[in-house]
Amino acid sequence: MAFCKYSTEFIASSKTEIDNIFLNDYLPFAQPQFVVVYIYGLYLCNSSSFDNSLENFAKTLNMSEEDVVGAFEYWEEQGLVRILKTNPIQVTFIPLKNVLTANKLYKPDKYEVFNQQANEIFKGKRSISKHEYEEYYDFLERFHVEQEALLMIMQYCVETKKSAVGYNYILTVAKNWANEGITSTAQVEERLKSFEDKNPDLCEIFNAMGIKRAPYVEERALLNKWINDYGFNLDVILHVCKNFKKKSRFSFEKVDNQLTKYFEMRLLSIMEIDNFEKEKQLLYELAKDINKTIGVYYENLEGVVENYILKWINMGFDKNLLLEIANYCFKNSIRTLQGMDKTVSKFYKLGILSINAFNEYMGQVIADDNKIKELLSIMCINRNVSSYDRNNYKIWIEEWKLNDDIIKYAASLAKNKDNPMKYLSRVLADYRDKGIKTLDEAKNNLPIQEINSSKKTNFGGRSYTKGELNALFQSIDEIDV
Repeated sequence: MAFCKYSTEFIASSKTEIDNIFLNDYLPFAQPQFVVVYIYGLYLCNSSSFDNSLENFAKTLNMSEEDVVGAFEYWEEQGLVRILKTNPIQVTFIPLKNVLTANKLYKPDKYEVFNQQANEIFKGKRSISKHEYEEYYDFLERFHVEQEALLMIMQYCVETKKSAVGYNYILTVAKNWANEGITSTAQVEERLKSFEDKNPDLCEIFNAMGIKRAPYVEERALLNKWINDYGFNLDVILHVCKNFKKKSRFSFEKVDNQLTKYFEMRLLSIMEIDNFEKEKQLLYELAKDINKTIGVYYENLEGVVENYILKWINMGFDKNLLLEIANYCFKNSIRTLQGMDKTVSKFYKLGILSINAFNEYMGQVIADDNKIKELLSIMCINRNVSSYDRNNYKIWIEEWKLNDDIIKYAASLAKNKDNPMKYLSRVLADYRDKGIKTLDEAKNNLPIQEINSSKKTNFGGRSYTKGELNALFQSIDEIDV
């Protein structure tokens, strides 16, 4: 009997951890009763005080012992467990981080037909090594692709490459398709049919580029993407390909990168693409000027143009206005393109898309700043106007509906207070609450702060207001002792 062990209550209240690899790569493809067996087996591994026999295991899950053993044989084939002995059965669970790199055990007859058909595909071209077969098995098991589907991909790769194509190429194609959800024979047939439907288009591109060979699988896949996913028509694709040929640097990879950029910038027609290319140099000059204005430097301006300049131009801003906004950003300590982007978005929301609208807006800002400076002067505050001041002033005028005369009068009451801006805001809030709209009403209604300060306090046998006490204490401080 063990010296120390968990209590039944402790085991019942603890947790059984399930690795995400299992949930993602194995659970979706296993039979439900296999999943139940695996999870309950994990539970029993951490619960040594329970009856851990095959008989009790099967009884608890309401399964036959043969079904339980069959489930563990499935998980052994997947590489997740190892059956150490069969009578009585003994199973050990393998850490899932080791499963993907471990050699799995496959039943001899599981891939017998696959091996024969794969060998026929390469007959007369090259032989298939044991390692290559194992790579195919591992792919089929991990990606849950039908054997016939992989054989069709292998056949197509061999036919299009017209050579002893390597297994890495085949598996790259197969994995790309599997990641797109193409795992069944019917899905592979549909993909290959779409390739054949696009074959005349590819032939036209190949003829225009002077390519004499047949299209490869990946080239057919790219054309499929350009037409079906991106929405480009053949004329646009040919136009872009010919532009690359003129520069003697044509390749499908370069065309794909360029078409992807055009798609992301929503340039889908020949006219839009040509206009962009013509204006691109002007956009690069504008990017350089804006960077210089706000004080940043980028050696490669391509990302600046694509991520910012083109976006702003498409919003309706022209060169001159963008330079004015850049200057505005610099003066307001906005020294990044991200910061300028937020400022441009702010002006866009305000409908400011012309120099006249911008100048009018800035004129109003300057006028408001001058009024705020006057208020600061009345309160004997010597500093620059801040964004906090502007926000407060906007609230007082636009939301509280108070006029400048009332605000200036309240500022005179706040003069020499400990926190003049706070005092001013509280006085104006008091006016708002009382519905005061004119200067005369403000003068005839003493703010609550002034009422509180007029209350009298006994000191030295006499009654003083707060103001009188402050004056008395100040005079005492000034006595030359």
